[in-house]
Formats: sequence, C-alpha cells, structure tokens
Amino acid sequence: MMDIDRDGRHKRPPGGVLLDIRNLEVEGQSDGTWHPIVRNVSLTLRRGEVLGVIGESGAGKSTLGLAAAGFARPGCRFTGGSVVFDGVDLLSLSETRKRRLRGARIAYVAQSAAAAFNPARRLIDQTVETATVHGTARRREAILDARDLYRRLRLPDPDRVGERFPHQVSGGQLQRVMTAMAMSCRPDLIIFDEPTTALDVTTQVEVLAAIRRVVEEFGTAALYITHDLAVVAQMADRIMVLRHGGTVEEAPTRQMLSAPREAYTKTLWAVRDLAKPEAAGGEPILTISGITAAYGSMTALDDVSVTIPRGTTVAVVGESGSGKSTLARTITGLLLPKAGHILFEGKRLPPGLPQRTAEDLRRIQMIYQSADTALNPRHTVRKLIGRPLQFYRGLKGAARDRRIVELLEMIELKSEYLDRLPSELSGGQKQRISIARALAASPDLIICDEITSALDQVVQEEILKLLLRLQRELAISYLFITHDIATVRAIADEIVVMHRGKVVEQGPKSRILSPPHDAYTGLLLSSVPQMDPDWLDGILAGKEGSRDPAAG
Repeated sequence: MMDIDRDGRHKRPPGGVLLDIRNLEVEGQSDGTWHPIVRNVSLTLRRGEVLGVIGESGAGKSTLGLAAAGFARPGCRFTGGSVVFDGVDLLSLSETRKRRLRGARIAYVAQSAAAAFNPARRLIDQTVETATVHGTARRREAILDARDLYRRLRLPDPDRVGERFPHQVSGGQLQRVMTAMAMSCRPDLIIFDEPTTALDVTTQVEVLAAIRRVVEEFGTAALYITHDLAVVAQMADRIMVLRHGGTVEEAPTRQMLSAPREAYTKTLWAVRDLAKPEAAGGEPILTISGITAAYGSMTALDDVSVTIPRGTTVAVVGESGSGKSTLARTITGLLLPKAGHILFEGKRLPPGLPQRTAEDLRRIQMIYQSADTALNPRHTVRKLIGRPLQFYRGLKGAARDRRIVELLEMIELKSEYLDRLPSELSGGQKQRISIARALAASPDLIICDEITSALDQVVQEEILKLLLRLQRELAISYLFITHDIATVRAIADEIVVMHRGKVVEQGPKSRILSPPHDAYTGLLLSSVPQMDPDWLDGILAGKEGSRDPAAG
C-alpha cells in the first residue's frame, strides 16, 4: 500500500470516477412559487477522494449533498442535469432501486443527530439496522462490528454504550453513533453533512481522525459539507465553494487555502473580527450552588457552583458529556437536581418546571443546539415567534405581527419568511428563528446551548454581533454553552471549564485563556483546529494514543 502526501493524503491513490454530477439544477417551492436552490453545479469525485463543500448558510450545500444520493427534500425537485453514481444516473432510477443503494453503497451522516434517531429504540439496534436490512451482515456480526466502530470513534464504554437510548448520551456521542451507523455497510460514498458541528474540540480531533482512517483504509469517497474552514482543511483533497446555489470556485486544498481566486472566498477565509472587552458585571442574576444531578445511576453534575453577573456572558466549555447541557436543563427546571439549589436575583427557584410561575419562565429562556428538534415542523415562522409574544406579552393581531417582523429584522431575515415552515429554511435560518423566539419573551437571561455550531463563519459573526448589541442595549445576561474557543474569545466575560460533571476552573476570560493553564484547559485550547492541512497530523503524532479513551 503506497503512501502519498496531501493533496493526496490517502494511502491508496484515488481510483476511477465514482460520482459525476453535471449541470445540476434543483428548485424549491415556497409561497406557491418555485425558486432555484442549486444552479448549474458540476463536480467529479473519484474513489478514495474527499471533496470539501463550503459556503454560507443557504448556499445549497446540503441540497447538493442529498442530490448526490439521488434525493430531493419534500418541496424540492430536480429540474436539470444528471447525478451519475458508478455509471448509473440516479435521477433516472426508480425509488426502489435508489433505496437499495442508500445505506449500502451511499451513506449519509446528517447534521442533526438528535433528529436522525428513533427515541424509543436502543442505539445498537439502530446502528445495525442498515447492515441487517441490506444483508451485508447477520445481526451478531453487525453488533460486533458496531462495537468496533464505537471503539474507533472513541465512544465511552463501547461494548455497552449501544444499550442506551438516544436521550441517554450527549449530543457529541450521538453524532459519533450516527457516523458508526453510516460506516456499518462500508459504503462506496459517504456524504458528511456538518458531522462535527455538535462536537467539542478534543472529541472532534478523534472523530476527524476516525473518518479519515475509514476513507483511507476502505478507499471510500466522501463529500464533506461544512462551514468550518479549519476542519475542511484537515479532511479534503479538494474544496468547492458555493454561494447562492452556484459554484464560486474549486481547487486542491492547499491551493485554495493559500491563494483563493475569488473575492467571496477570501471573505470566508477572513478571521472573525470580534473582540469584546471583559465586563465586570453587577450583582449576580443567577447563582448555582452545589448542584448535583443524574440520569438514573449516572451522575452528570457533581457539586457544581456557578455565578452569572447581570449583563455579562458566562461561557461554559468542556468535552462532550462534561455536563454542559445538563447544567442548562437543571437551570431551566427540565431536570430535577439531587442536591443544591438555584437563586434567580436572590430568590430561590423551584427546582421543577411545573412549579415555576409564568414570570419565572419568561425571564429565563433557552435556545437549543438543534433547531431541527426545537421547532415544530407544522408551525410557520409567524406562529413559532407569535406564540411566546401572545403568552408572555399578551400581543395579538396586528401588534403581534408587527413585533414578529421587528424580531425577524433583528436576526436579519425578511418578512417574506413569515409563512414558511421549518422545512423551507436552511439550518442557519432555523437557528435564527429559534433566537427570535427566545427574544420574543423579553428575557433577562438567555441560555445559549451551542447556538452557533450550525452556522457558517459569516452568519456566526452576524449572530454574535447581534447578541452583543442586545446585551449592551437591554442588559441581557447569557450563559453561553459552546465548544468553539473562537466564540468564547469573541463573546465571553467569564469562562467556566467543565470535565466529567465537575467545574475544573472558572474566572475572567483573560485569566482562563492566558498561560499557565490548568492541564485540562490546556488540552482544550491545543485541540482547536487550525487553518493548516498538516495540523491534524501533527496533533495525532503528538498524542500517540495518550488521550483517555473514556473521555467525552
């Protein structure tokens, strides 16, 4: 087996053409009219090759990825071009023949793992289903292989984690299980649609390495869709840039990183221009004292104490499974603590959601990581934002609609989105609707759970600037849960570092991010991907398998 360097990182040279898309046109329907989503896009993908697809939210990345499997979302249609997979045009095949390919030879790893799993079935049953249905393995063999994939993807307790249900693992762990599911049949083509957006930086390193190993070992081709430029630099042999559904440019990775031709591509490469000065804050708006919480017998929070001063942003960082989202669920009353208490402006909050008053609920709002599962798919934007306006502020009719339009303008969407359903929005647009829905209650504290992880760099910056402006004008406090250290640097006043349910350290941003670091904080900071195609190789060479496989 011959080693070659990048831009051919693969140990096997890419083989013949596996996927050939020519002059693809896809339209979507909204407000009774059809409009273009993908415009005259062509690409060629060889066996064993990874093509990175990047662009802003709404650029058509996910639509292109689904088209590579011969699939168009409800409300979308193919209007031109061809999608030839291994010599067969998928667009001309019957649905029965396409279903035989999907999962077996063409696999898809979705952005939202929470929306991809059946909450009533165990993870192992869902992981092996594809292999058993397509007949590539018997159930016992498929289970053994699934456990091996769990181990390679650095899931904790790989021999038993499959017995859990989706809600019993963290978002990052669930994303890795979905990756194992896609790999179970050893497909020829895997479409990765933002597969690491839910992952913390240390876990991301392991998952990226695992994905690369599969591509190298099995000669698998991959479309790697992402808005994270540092990630695509580690994964892709070539990069394609999309905007407004069309191709801006395409080039080998090193060439694209060092010398992009188009002005738009250069704006994507720009470093985020945000530098919030630290704010000391006033009296505590929220005080968390000695909280311990568990899922069954598994302790998720262990004697956690955190203070959020009024008008400041406290960022909570840590690996997947460290307890970040559990802390948010405890604050909002969704999970009852076993010990400890929470004060809001000095008043003790009832531990459970049903015991809290409407005013308690209004003043603390939460924006969830996955907009796909947070938004009712049957409700229009008008209804999604309008319900909290009516419930908390009593707005009805024209007054309510005017406020909805104002909130849409704040999140930089136009009134034309009022009557769209979530399925008619991009991932970034759906998350912005989630933000507007939280703002509709005029809260004092907003808990933001990885709210920018699904957004491209350009939109991330816009959202962060919006949050900072709202904080200045309204003295809103944020508890900002994130694995993105760049976001922490941009928005945080104070940082809380968590690991395995405990607070490792907390303090002002300037102190936590400046050396000398706590050992675990140092690991987090060193694991942030860099815009260097050799960064991941260097990190893995330095680790030499020393990281605790049970972490995360």
